[in-house]
Amino acid sequence: MNKQGKIKISSENMMPIIKKWLYSDKDIFLREIVANGVDAITKHKKLVDMGEAQKDEKAYKLTVSVDETAKTLTVEDNGIGMTAEEVEKYITQIAFSGAEDFLQKYEKASGDGIIGHFGLGFYSAYMVSENVEIYTKSYKDEPAVKWESDGNSTYKLSETDKSERGTKIVMNIAEGEEEFLKEYRIRELLRKYCSFMPFDIYLNPKGDDTDKPINNTAPLYLKDPKECTDEEYKNFYRDTFMDFNEPLFWIHLNMEYPFRLKGILYFPQVKKQQVQLEKGQVKLYCNQVFIADNIKEVIPEFLMLLNGVIDCPDIPLNVSRSFLQNDKQVQKISKHIIKKVADKLTSLFKTDREHYEKCWKDISTFIKFGCLKEEEFYEKVKDILIFKNLNGEYKPVNDFLGEEISEEDSKNGVQPKAVYYVSDEAQQAQYIAMFKDSGLDAIMCDTLIDPHFISYIEYKNPKKCRFVRIDADIDGALKSGETVGEDEQKELIEAFKKHLVNQEISVKAERFKSGKIPAVVNVEEFMRRMSEMNGFYGMDETDPTKNATLVLNLTNPVVSGLLRQSEEKQKMIVNQIYYLAMLSYKKLSPEELSDFVDKSTAMLFDYSK
Repeated sequence: MNKQGKIKISSENMMPIIKKWLYSDKDIFLREIVANGVDAITKHKKLVDMGEAQKDEKAYKLTVSVDETAKTLTVEDNGIGMTAEEVEKYITQIAFSGAEDFLQKYEKASGDGIIGHFGLGFYSAYMVSENVEIYTKSYKDEPAVKWESDGNSTYKLSETDKSERGTKIVMNIAEGEEEFLKEYRIRELLRKYCSFMPFDIYLNPKGDDTDKPINNTAPLYLKDPKECTDEEYKNFYRDTFMDFNEPLFWIHLNMEYPFRLKGILYFPQVKKQQVQLEKGQVKLYCNQVFIADNIKEVIPEFLMLLNGVIDCPDIPLNVSRSFLQNDKQVQKISKHIIKKVADKLTSLFKTDREHYEKCWKDISTFIKFGCLKEEEFYEKVKDILIFKNLNGEYKPVNDFLGEEISEEDSKNGVQPKAVYYVSDEAQQAQYIAMFKDSGLDAIMCDTLIDPHFISYIEYKNPKKCRFVRIDADIDGALKSGETVGEDEQKELIEAFKKHLVNQEISVKAERFKSGKIPAVVNVEEFMRRMSEMNGFYGMDETDPTKNATLVLNLTNPVVSGLLRQSEEKQKMIVNQIYYLAMLSYKKLSPEELSDFVDKSTAMLFDYSK
């Protein structure tokens, strides 16, 4: 049999579209060709199970061969094969789908594992090939055939001498695409796209005992979670993500209804001391065929901080398997994954609080980001959100919140409870010491996301809390309650203002509970947050200290005894108190730092006399 003809497509312009634009990445061609081989084997296995085909002793497998000299890349399977008529239908008439037709015929008996639109998948080979040959023999008692085309809408079909059932596709790699003739590159792509395909895949096999399949046909996520050991979970994580740091813990997803979904999500250790929103890798599979990383329609954005594998045969893919179609089923899958993650975290919090707290530094950014991005997630985990207090103890956020104020109290100007927080432990050490001395507590905010997160907590609990940085409400937190006489305050403030290098800053005097600190800088919370927000959005970040108040502590002996000193000493003491207070709030300008050093040096000389 020898036959020539035109490929039956609806338009002469269809071929370049299929070759260049159907797939988002050129290297996906290898996934498509191998996946078609898997489909062909799956079809044959189904027919054997139904008694409609004979099973031989040979194990199902796919072989990928690279011949750099001949400039060919070959993929061969021992699946169902095709007759000449089927080649015409499934290859030449690309409007039809081999998988779709097969499923319609055996609708009740099969379905799992056959996802390819064979014709379209096959034509992806032309993205890297100048000519493609198909050698195929059907499981039926019919002659083997060879199909050949250079991709320009013409083909040749003839009988061939292939003796074994299955299909061999030989791609003659085009000029400029030589990377796909390198064994290491093909190995890389097979590992990326075909790691978990359900039948053994061999690359350049030698035909002896040294041959090992390149893929894992029974990945751990397919097993029943009850049958998996911790060691297996850790090994699977290491082998899949090449991360030799053990994961903190994991979530094994395993459900059959209302949709099929299996997978494992891992919480990785944070690689850097500073917690950042570093994207992880959640691999999406469909029937063990890799689709893509971090598909936002299925994987909520905040879960992309994790590493994991999710296999969902029910996701609605387009013909290139590259994109998800908009579907309510996808939304249900996404919501289920969110629920399972929240359930796991809640279970860990309740059953192993010690481990939960130990992991918190690594997982807190992920959880807080999830709360900000998904309100449903926040509602499920709001009772297990924790913060470290000034004593280094973890406590739930709810422990810091106050009772909800009534509408009437709110109208009368009553504010919800102030929840104090630390944003820079080193910079705010002086304030922390004062809080501890006064028996007060605060929460430690030590991640980049915390400023946004505490604002969100305020938004969700407007009548239970208001967050105030530890240096922003000195009056309410640290005052002793003793009244200060107007004359006493006025005279002291006038002396300070007279000698102070910064004539713009406001000055007032109060009695603190502790006398250790002579003065503190007080900036209103609202003004400081506005400044930080401007900086975050790329606007000019105003210096919040321009609206600051220098609060003198009359309980401190240096401050209370200032007026008894000489004019010269008053000037020295006033500015040293100012600089020390500013140092506890922010870095001094070069001019201020130079003046501070000069005055400190002068004081040392004075003491040495």
